[in-house]
Amino acid sequence: MTLLKRLIATLVLLPALAYANEGGYPLDKAPNRTTDVSSLQNGAKLFVNYCLNCHSASAMRYNRLRDLGLTEDQIKNNLLFTGEKVGDLMKTTMLPQDAKAWFGAVPPDLSVIARAKASDAGSGPDWIYTYLRTYYKDDTRPTGWNNMVFPNVGMPHVLWELQGIRAPKFAEEKDPHEEGKTIHKFVGFEQLKPGKLSAVEYDNAVADLVGYLQWMGEPAQNTRKRLGVWVLLFLGLFLVLAWRLNASFWKEVK
Repeated sequence: MTLLKRLIATLVLLPALAYANEGGYPLDKAPNRTTDVSSLQNGAKLFVNYCLNCHSASAMRYNRLRDLGLTEDQIKNNLLFTGEKVGDLMKTTMLPQDAKAWFGAVPPDLSVIARAKASDAGSGPDWIYTYLRTYYKDDTRPTGWNNMVFPNVGMPHVLWELQGIRAPKFAEEKDPHEEGKTIHKFVGFEQLKPGKLSAVEYDNAVADLVGYLQWMGEPAQNTRKRLGVWVLLFLGLFLVLAWRLNASFWKEVK
């Protein structure tokens, strides 16, 4: 009976564990925009303008953006700024030694970051979506920024002009595990300086960026899914034909 109670208690705790992450902050569900072309185009623009300065996407070429409905001229005029060619890989011009000196580590390649961040806490897009929306001002950090999902993060808040500057708010509560002790519980953010975008507009912009990162990890994923449906329909039809043929054959044998 004791073993059964423990099993039930474990099953009850599983939903709570699924929303936890390495920083102890619950992950928000990222909108799925991998099929929204206009959203992906905006996400590509945000990626090139704000991410590609430090991060590379060495498994991705600029000309693959034609799959998003962009022409070569649009790619050249709007997404290429330092003399790259449309057929080039998306690589940063920042030298690795400079990146290590400035940030303490070389920024990771983002080609498959939406997959790499997947865990029991949530999907990779969930992690990135929450991460980019939980930066706050912290003067004790070398960059002046910190993050609720990734405490003591080395990356500065590159989207701060869009989101503005925020500070975390905490409330004191009694520790349920230790009598007489109080804990600081995070209750939200305080907007210290407004950004160029409202809170809703910023969340939408981040969702577009995350959607693009998710698409970039496998640009052919939508085609693969469409083909998968047709393959399953074909196999289903073939199964019916094989079943009826088998029944007809054994009918004569019997």
